[in-house]
Amino acid sequence: MTCARHLTSRPAARTSSRSAMSSEPPPPPPPQAPTPHQTNVGLLDTPRARDRSPSPLRGNVVPSPLPTRRTRTFSATVRASQGPVYKGVCKCFCRSKGHGFITPADGGPDIFLHISDVEGEYVPVEGDEVTYKMCSIPPKNEKLQAVEVVITHLAPGTKHETWSGHVISS
Repeated sequence: MTCARHLTSRPAARTSSRSAMSSEPPPPPPPQAPTPHQTNVGLLDTPRARDRSPSPLRGNVVPSPLPTRRTRTFSATVRASQGPVYKGVCKCFCRSKGHGFITPADGGPDIFLHISDVEGEYVPVEGDEVTYKMCSIPPKNEKLQAVEVVITHLAPGTKHETWSGHVISS
């Protein structure tokens, strides 16, 4: 049996004054041999660093390429507000994803709809008649986005949800 006196009387391990004062990180531990359940047959033995996209959780915020109401430039907002009002039908809208599409009444390709551009108290659902203005999506300005979207007629026979979460049948 060892007593506490013997444990305290042992000489402490010395570290060189050079490594204690240096800001260099300590050397990595030597690699250990993998256990049989860790080996990968036919794969490289060295672990490969994963290429990850920047994440807000890691401190790197990636700006969204879609111009929301908050990120749209003032000149783009003025151009859109001075443009004509179009009519269409909501093709789909996902509240959790924050976007959807509108099918124009006069035909043509579907138009992107962002959650920040919906006016009024109801969340759009499939079949809602809407009016909107259009704004081009940078950087190439080839695609269009609906802005100032107003639901004019709720789709009959569907349940509509308000932004606060109340469900109303129409």
